[in-house]
Amino acid sequence: MPVSRLGDDLIDRLQDRDLIVFDGVCVLCSGFFHLMLRHDGQERFSFAMAQAELGQALYGALGMPLDDFQTNLVIKEGWIYTDLDAFAAAMGALGWPWKALSVARVLPGFVKRPLYRVIATNRYRIFGRYETCLVPDESVRQRFLPGGMV
Repeated sequence: MPVSRLGDDLIDRLQDRDLIVFDGVCVLCSGFFHLMLRHDGQERFSFAMAQAELGQALYGALGMPLDDFQTNLVIKEGWIYTDLDAFAAAMGALGWPWKALSVARVLPGFVKRPLYRVIATNRYRIFGRYETCLVPDESVRQRFLPGGMV
């Protein structure tokens, strides 16, 4: 879906940046954040936690639950991606071999929707959960948009 669906205030807050919004207490989601941080050498993506004010505003604008983050959001080149398409969009922005994982976007919906739902619904049980949101060190904080940290 296009970023224009968010409204002017939120569009302005994105600062024309590509963005990844992730569940800050989910071990799997935080692992995705760390993977992106490590391999996004061009620093293309900024970040926000779903529990932070900016994350809450984005999920709210999209009509998504504000307390059960079963999808990361990836905003890339003016488009908002969710579920497995979000993962594929993020991987497509990285170099090889990570770019190969963007092939997930071409899976048929009847395969990728249930696959993603099973993982998302059981992510805390399978991968674990932190007691509190991630607290990034000073060198990483600059990659978070204003209002993106708890």
